[in-house]
Amino acid sequence: MVKNILNLGDAAIYYDFGDQINIETNRKVINYFNSLKNLNLEEIINITPSYNKLIISFNLKITSFLDLKEKIQNIKISTENRKNFKKIKLPICCEDDFFLDKERLTNKLNLSPEEILKKFLNQEYFCYMTGFIAGMPFMGNIDKDLRIERLKTPRVKVPKGSVGITEQFTNIYTFESPGGWNIIGNTPQRIFDSGNKDKPIMINPGDEVSFFQISKNEYEKLNEK
Repeated sequence: MVKNILNLGDAAIYYDFGDQINIETNRKVINYFNSLKNLNLEEIINITPSYNKLIISFNLKITSFLDLKEKIQNIKISTENRKNFKKIKLPICCEDDFFLDKERLTNKLNLSPEEILKKFLNQEYFCYMTGFIAGMPFMGNIDKDLRIERLKTPRVKVPKGSVGITEQFTNIYTFESPGGWNIIGNTPQRIFDSGNKDKPIMINPGDEVSFFQISKNEYEKLNEK
């Protein structure tokens, strides 16, 4: 299951689950993440999951790499957390004001805008991880016909709510931010809510997300809420 357990600097443990990026591998990462988090160990400061890695930061004043490694490498990994994963449906507006890379995508993919949107909207996306900016979900796997490289020159400002695609992934910009993903639309749904102290992040690793298209008029009404 875990390929390697290594030290990362002086105060972190690096769990390596291999090089593959797929749902099966990521579920193992998430199960480890949840099981470790549920232990509530005082020596662990932070646990960060990614596609196929897990980084555990710890307090050097309390423990060491070898001591913590011995303590956690044989813990029982629960798979019951899967029942907590959500299926989420999000509205997306793909009219010209929001479909920022319409021309680039139609040219590069050799597909019409209608074909691009049909393929994108017909898929359900698995959230592998969140990060880069607060609450931003990194989700896969998009249709093979839609896989495309990042922009050569990233935008200085990508609008909040923008939905982007790159390679096998799609994401949602939770704040206005620089970025190089190809923007296909925008959702009025608030994905990260700093005012919600208990659950600020709407989409978490393991959740599955699908999109349904709305008009600009519907978008503006939802965005007012």
